[in-house]
Amino acid sequence: MYDFNYEKATSTGEAASKLSDAEDGKFMAGGMTLLPTLKQRLANPSDVIDLGGIADLVGITVDGSSVTIGAMTPHAVVNASAEVQKAIPALAKLAGLIGDPMVRNRGTIGGSISNNDPAADYPSAVVGLGATVHTTRRQIAGDEFFTGMFETALEEDEIVTKIVFPIPEKAAYMKFPNPASRYAVVGTFVSQGPQGTRVAVTGAGPCVFRQSDMEAALGKSFASESVENIKQDDGDLNTDIHASAEYRAHLVTVMAKRAVADANG
Repeated sequence: MYDFNYEKATSTGEAASKLSDAEDGKFMAGGMTLLPTLKQRLANPSDVIDLGGIADLVGITVDGSSVTIGAMTPHAVVNASAEVQKAIPALAKLAGLIGDPMVRNRGTIGGSISNNDPAADYPSAVVGLGATVHTTRRQIAGDEFFTGMFETALEEDEIVTKIVFPIPEKAAYMKFPNPASRYAVVGTFVSQGPQGTRVAVTGAGPCVFRQSDMEAALGKSFASESVENIKQDDGDLNTDIHASAEYRAHLVTVMAKRAVADANG
């Protein structure tokens, strides 16, 4: 690990100011990606600005139509929330499938989506539920937030403050996890409700994406049989030591079918 200046902010304004004053500063949420990167000397920021002291970014509120989760809310809190379990059980379940207990207690929803790892779980929920990402500057539709591998629509000094998830009529998430990291080799999130019928896939490609053929089929009949014969094109999917693009394409359909069956109870 290279030397760096550690700063702890107590507000988003202070965090932005500290970043502006730094030669090459980086925000840190839970640190689940940044700290391993620093330890491996794959990054050399001049300053690390810790967002962990910003109390306004932590918490969950539920109303009749949406679930709002503060950006610094840990995965374990989302998983254990009785309100989330009642309003969007699929979201609570997804949070409980992330990593291990250490990751779930330190990692945050805002950090996860801002990092946008191609195998992360939360991006599928943001896109699969048609959520809106609120930042220190604006509101960004989930469909427009994730732009590429480890890339988002965020500006350099822009901070995610909360994510607002519409409450669906039905939703479920199923993933085929890497047995060591628990990252999604492929994960599929399906939902039906005010946001329409959505199928979001993570882990398979460089970035989370919607499966439009499955959405169209489920829009006519929300049943697992509707997607079982829909094949995912593997042309743009990932191939690595864990799975080939062809196998990932197969898993998209398998996980979608399981997710729909789970959503239907």
